[in-house]
Amino acid sequence: ADDERFKFTILPKNVGKRKAQIAAITQSSGDLILNVDSDTTIAPDVVSKLAHKMRDPAVGAAMGQMKASNQADTWLTRLIDMEYWLACNEERAAQARFGAVMCCCGPCAMYRRSAMLSLLDQYETQLYRGKPSDFGEDRHLTILMLSAGFRTEYVPSAIAATVVPDTMGVYLRQQLRWARSTFRDTLLVLPVLPGLDRYLTLDAIGQNVGLLLLALSVLTGIGQFALTATVPWWTILVIGSMTLVRCSVAAYRARELRFLGFALHTLLNIFLL
Repeated sequence: ADDERFKFTILPKNVGKRKAQIAAITQSSGDLILNVDSDTTIAPDVVSKLAHKMRDPAVGAAMGQMKASNQADTWLTRLIDMEYWLACNEERAAQARFGAVMCCCGPCAMYRRSAMLSLLDQYETQLYRGKPSDFGEDRHLTILMLSAGFRTEYVPSAIAATVVPDTMGVYLRQQLRWARSTFRDTLLVLPVLPGLDRYLTLDAIGQNVGLLLLALSVLTGIGQFALTATVPWWTILVIGSMTLVRCSVAAYRARELRFLGFALHTLLNIFLL
């Protein structure tokens, strides 16, 4: 607080992340804006690495790599840490190859201020079921950047460690928020997809259809067991095989055997569904 380079803005009451961001952005003067969540610690070189990516005026936003700062706490935090690695180094990295990361994660993302100022009205007035939205800020802001014609990028060497849920109740609430955001904001991204690489259309379909197919498979298996008293071995074999392939590829790419244990995450997904 004694550092003159920092200015602190204390709002009269908790108005949510979106309005707090807007209050800070409108009072700022820098060319670049860095968003860091309150439970996140960034590495000393994160700002310079993200700023280097933003030297290209076509880039509107860039995100760093997320890791779990409390990874060693429980079996759940270990799984989530692997989930974050996959989300960053498979999903976001693949999207970045085509110039459009579809969601710059809130814990650590840098934005071009001039672009943000032109989008603040749309960002502030987003509704969900007729009421002001209080979730999915990161995905919505990223989609607005893409719709304005900017690229969004991923910088794997910019490391940010964030606290992840360590109990199932907290994790379930987080996943429900993220799922609502993914499904809702897919409608926003549909008009943008024709102007992007065709891979991103495939990615958007996979994001939405994948979990629905898993849910359908599980329900079909349960129905078979309930109606015929036979074990749905074919369903179990397909889901198990896909899980092992994915985990094996991740273990190879990360050069870490622990990713074989990520197979447990499939059971967790089924439980959450």
